[in-house]
Amino acid sequence: MKALIFPGQGSQSVGMGQELYKNFDLVKKIFKDADEKLDYPISKIILDGPEAELKLTENTQPAILTVSYSIFKIITEEFNIDLKKDFTFFAGHSLGEYSALVASGSLSFTDAILLLHQRGKFMQEAVPDGKGSMIAVMGLNLKDLNKFIREINNIKGVCEVANDNSNSQIILSGDKSAIDEMSEILKKNKKKSIPLPVSAPFHCSLMKPAAKNMEKNIIKTKFYDPSVKIVSNVTAQATTNSDNIKKLLIEQIFSKVRWRESVEYMISNGVKEFIEVGPGKVLSGLIKRIDDKVTSKSINTIDEIKNLK
Repeated sequence: MKALIFPGQGSQSVGMGQELYKNFDLVKKIFKDADEKLDYPISKIILDGPEAELKLTENTQPAILTVSYSIFKIITEEFNIDLKKDFTFFAGHSLGEYSALVASGSLSFTDAILLLHQRGKFMQEAVPDGKGSMIAVMGLNLKDLNKFIREINNIKGVCEVANDNSNSQIILSGDKSAIDEMSEILKKNKKKSIPLPVSAPFHCSLMKPAAKNMEKNIIKTKFYDPSVKIVSNVTAQATTNSDNIKKLLIEQIFSKVRWRESVEYMISNGVKEFIEVGPGKVLSGLIKRIDDKVTSKSINTIDEIKNLK
């Protein structure tokens, strides 16, 4: 059994998708559709930068979707590989869940790109600049890390798990003062943490205003039941119910991304191979750390697509 997975924020780079854009009219059309729906040239930001523009959350999220969807369409339409037939689950990391929904037929590309632009904008605006922070913690499991988190939350403010990525990588998010204090505690305990260059503290309770703003936009958007089981970030369980998907996408904005559990769920249900569709190789690397008995590979060049057949 196989699963198709789609990357999230942090996988972006200026020029991503350029080889595909030059070689396929289908990709040029997708990029043009994105420009028209957003009413500004997201394609130019993807292909030419500048990096500072691409890193703005309201641009990063639709940009990654555009490239991921382009790769998916090349695989399915130019190379005639039926990914819906051969794959049991689709899943995505944070914004990648929107890519999975588009690929599964649950959501149109143009609706998704507008939702992600709005999502990025609202997430950016939810917390004043400089008031939030995120760090990656290495070499600690969730149970041990939670002991430190309980100490912090009693005295310093919000410090929550944003992403449970693997047994050895957990992302924390919250108030800058609380995250800074956590960094010091980890240092004293000889544990490694790395500050993340993000513009807001994603996937924690500070994002509830963003979720409130997104709720009406998600509710009024047309969703369909997906043709493939979607594994939700919020529950780490599969769903094919469009009403449930809407509800979970709203919760996802302020909830922990349960990526490790999602991967373990798919493996426990028979998945032996993961294919990452989109820019970068982040998720393939995480899967190797979660379970080295399964295979994972990323697909984002023409040669990699040809080798998929």
